Amino acid sequence: MRDLLRGVGDLGRGFRFWATSPRLMLLGALPALIVGAVWIGLLVALLSDLDALAAWLTGFADRWAPAARTAVRVAAGLALVVLALVVAALSFTAVVLTVGDPFYERISRRVEERLGDAPVDRDEPLLRGLLRAARDGVALLVASVVVGLLSFLLGLIPLVGPLVGGAFGAVVGGWFLAVELTGTPFDARGLRLRDRRRALRGVRARTLGFGIATWLLFLVPFGAVVAMPAAVAGATLLTRGALEPDRDPA
Repeated sequence: MRDLLRGVGDLGRGFRFWATSPRLMLLGALPALIVGAVWIGLLVALLSDLDALAAWLTGFADRWAPAARTAVRVAAGLALVVLALVVAALSFTAVVLTVGDPFYERISRRVEERLGDAPVDRDEPLLRGLLRAARDGVALLVASVVVGLLSFLLGLIPLVGPLVGGAFGAVVGGWFLAVELTGTPFDARGLRLRDRRRALRGVRARTLGFGIATWLLFLVPFGAVVAMPAAVAGATLLTRGALEPDRDPA
């Protein structure tokens, strides 16, 4: 529990950077605002057609008794919402990190410099950095689709499905969200995706605390716009805690 709370605390400390670097954090919010507006539009479109989609998915229940047909279609509709939220949260992060990579590198760098012992600047060509970020984003995006589909299938369980699917999406989705957000500080140290996963597994509870807290904020309409720069700052703190535990403040 203590480590879970430390992860939540990393996100909270990330929000403090809004007060100390408001201009930089506002720049970091711009990519999230643009992508977030598009994603919310897509979610609204899905919700407006949710009844029709649920009926199409459960065509096998057309001849069932009205009560049973309604129950299975409500379950299918809720499962679709869980699927959409999981994929939206993770794909949103992947796209925003790719689009706003220069802003988030500056935020992460500012955090590193304030804490001391910042990694040495790596002279990486811009195009190579963007391609690397895009490659990692695609890998994590594929994982997000798998997580979303599993959440959808769990959501079809009678009565408890939406709760089980939502909890599964928050835990597993929160993990992948943390993996995505720590990409910038790990890349600054020349470490790749496999290194990132290995290091974060060493502080699993803390990573989950950070990821789930960020996940829940991202589900709030436009919450991701405010939370995204803070999440990048918090992910830098999480990275330092995973790689340099002896220097990590309690």
